Amino acid sequence: MATKSTTAATSPKKAKRVKRAPFEIGGVRVAAGTSAVVELPISLLFDHTPMTLAARVVHGRKPGPVLLVAAAVHGDEINGVEIIRRLMRRRGLSSLAGTLVAVPVVNTFGFINQSRYLPDRRDLNRSFPGSATGSLTSQLAHLFTAEILRKCTHGIDLHTGAIHRSNFPQIRANMVDPEVRAMAHAFGVPLLLNAKVRDGSLRGTAAGMNVPVIVYEAGEALRYDAMSIRAGYRGVVNVMRHLGMLPQEKKRHENIVPRAVQTIAQSSTWVRAPVGGLVRETVRLGSHVGEGDRLGIVSYPLGADEVAMTAEFAGIVIGKSNLPIVNQGDGLFNIARVADAEAVLDAVDIFRDDREVRDHRLT
Repeated sequence: MATKSTTAATSPKKAKRVKRAPFEIGGVRVAAGTSAVVELPISLLFDHTPMTLAARVVHGRKPGPVLLVAAAVHGDEINGVEIIRRLMRRRGLSSLAGTLVAVPVVNTFGFINQSRYLPDRRDLNRSFPGSATGSLTSQLAHLFTAEILRKCTHGIDLHTGAIHRSNFPQIRANMVDPEVRAMAHAFGVPLLLNAKVRDGSLRGTAAGMNVPVIVYEAGEALRYDAMSIRAGYRGVVNVMRHLGMLPQEKKRHENIVPRAVQTIAQSSTWVRAPVGGLVRETVRLGSHVGEGDRLGIVSYPLGADEVAMTAEFAGIVIGKSNLPIVNQGDGLFNIARVADAEAVLDAVDIFRDDREVRDHRLT
C-alpha cells in the first residue's frame, strides 16, 4: 500500500514568499504554509481491508517546534480524539509558527473495536519503540516511532481512565526535567503528577530520544466528558502558546489555573475494596480528603452489614471506579499525595468554577 495524502495549498502568490523547507512524513512533502492529511499504511485485515495510521500535518511558514499531539494510543480512550478535532478547527492555525503533527487515533484497531488493545491483545503503550518484524502491536509502535515521533521536538499524549474508571484532569510527567516541567505547568490544570516513565511507553521512548512529552489524563474510556475535553483543548493551546507556536493571549483567558496554585503530587495510591459488595456515598473526583476521611461504604446485598472505606493519608482523589458492584481487592479510589491541601482546594475551585460557566464555543 502506498502512502496517501491530501494537501490544502496556499495561493501561488503567497507560495512565492515561502522560504521554509517542506516537512516530510511518510514520503509526503508538506510545503510551508500548507496542511496535509497523511495516511501511513499499517496492514491489511483478513478481508484485505487496508488499515492506516492517519496524521494531520500543519506546517507553518515561520520556523518553530514540531509538536506532536496524539490520542487513542489506547483505542477506547476517545476524549483526546475530540480534543484534536476541535484543535484542527481552531482559527489561527494558518499563521502557525513551527509544525503541528496531530494523530487523533494512534491505535486504529482498538478504536474501531472499542477496545483498549490491538487484535493480538497487547498494550500499545507498553510496546514502544516496537519492531518492524514483531507482533502487530510492535509493528504499529515501530511505524509510529520511525515515521512520526522521530520527526517531532515536543509531544502531548492524550489519555483517559480505563473502562468504568474516571480520572480528574491531570498532567503526568517527569517533573525533574525542566523543559517537561514547563510544558506541564503551561497546560494549566490544577494537579501535576510527577510520574516515572514506564518501559515501552510512548513517553518513555520519547524521553530516550530527548523529546519532552507530557501525558494528559482526564475522563473515562468510551465516554465523552465535556469538562475534560474543554480543559484538554485549552491545555494543548496553552502549551502551543508556551512554545511560541501561537501568539500569547492579551487577557490570558485560556490559562485559567495559575502556576502559583498548581500542585505537584509525587505519588498516588489506589485504595482497594476490603470486601465484595455494593458501593455507595462515594467522594467526588477532585475532592481533597484527610487521613481517616470516609471515601465510601461497601454494603452486603442481603443484610445490614457494611464496611466504611477511609483514606490512609491526606490527598486529592484523582481517579475512581464508576461501578457500584465490586469484588474484594478492586481499585476504587486513586489518591494523590499532596503537601498543601489549601492550594489544591483553591486550584480545583478555580478550575471547576471556570469550566462550569463556559460554553462549547471555540476561541
